Amino acid sequence: MTAREVKQLFNSSDVLTQLIVVNVAMFALYHVVHLFFYLFAATGNFTLYSWLAAPTDLSLLLKRPWTVLTYMFFHKDILHILFNMLLLFWFGRIFRIYFDKNVLFNVFVLGGFSGVFLYIASYNIFPVFAAEKYFSSIIGASAGVLAVAVGIACYVPAYRINLLFFGSVKLIYIAGIYILTDIVSISMHENTGGHIAHLGGALFGYLFALNMRKNKDITLKFTQFRRWCINLFFPRPKLKVGYKRPPVNDWDYNKQKRDNQSEIDRILDKISKGGYDSLTKREKETLFDRKN
Repeated sequence: MTAREVKQLFNSSDVLTQLIVVNVAMFALYHVVHLFFYLFAATGNFTLYSWLAAPTDLSLLLKRPWTVLTYMFFHKDILHILFNMLLLFWFGRIFRIYFDKNVLFNVFVLGGFSGVFLYIASYNIFPVFAAEKYFSSIIGASAGVLAVAVGIACYVPAYRINLLFFGSVKLIYIAGIYILTDIVSISMHENTGGHIAHLGGALFGYLFALNMRKNKDITLKFTQFRRWCINLFFPRPKLKVGYKRPPVNDWDYNKQKRDNQSEIDRILDKISKGGYDSLTKREKETLFDRKN
């Protein structure tokens, strides 16, 4: 399969599939590059992680502002990406029943922004993180995934799914268990920054659902912003409309008429010698236009 075919296949797929593919591709790329450095005993020079992860050190964040976006598409551990992509797939499929692809993408990305904002703010506000904020960083799609999960769970709380050993369970209960787990994990000092980011994503998902139940899409501005960025960096080619200028006087009109008649005579002569099939596409169009 060529690169062009891969690109066409990616563009034709659903946005849920695209999000999963991008995350898996980033995971694979990271480990391929890391393997290269490892084989040449140069892992000490391997800094790709720090260029993709979002730091809590504000001075470092100002130097790498793109990390607030890249962190949500980047994983290091296989269980981390596997769990996140399975959750995104399960909740994303339900989400797509009620909302279009643009809304799913918006909630995922804005939930990721909300998560990283709460994470960075917490590490720079609360005294307990004073010593950690200079070397702490975050990766993973969890905040975006939780935004999608909580968003759809709060929008259709009575929606049920079948779970192994538990049977039919309401979606809102599953989302509630995830949020409760994050709160407990923070109090137990287990991956504190990650769980804070989860809560940030969940909060955005809740606000999204709350507004959508009032028929208000809070992600609409982000859709307009994305379209503006696309038009800025990938402008559409301007269509050129061609037209023939009409004759300005009788002499020009008669000359144009003679030229047209000469062209028709030439085409008719060609038909008499080689048949209609000998004409080019343009000659056939000229003859057809003349008949009409």
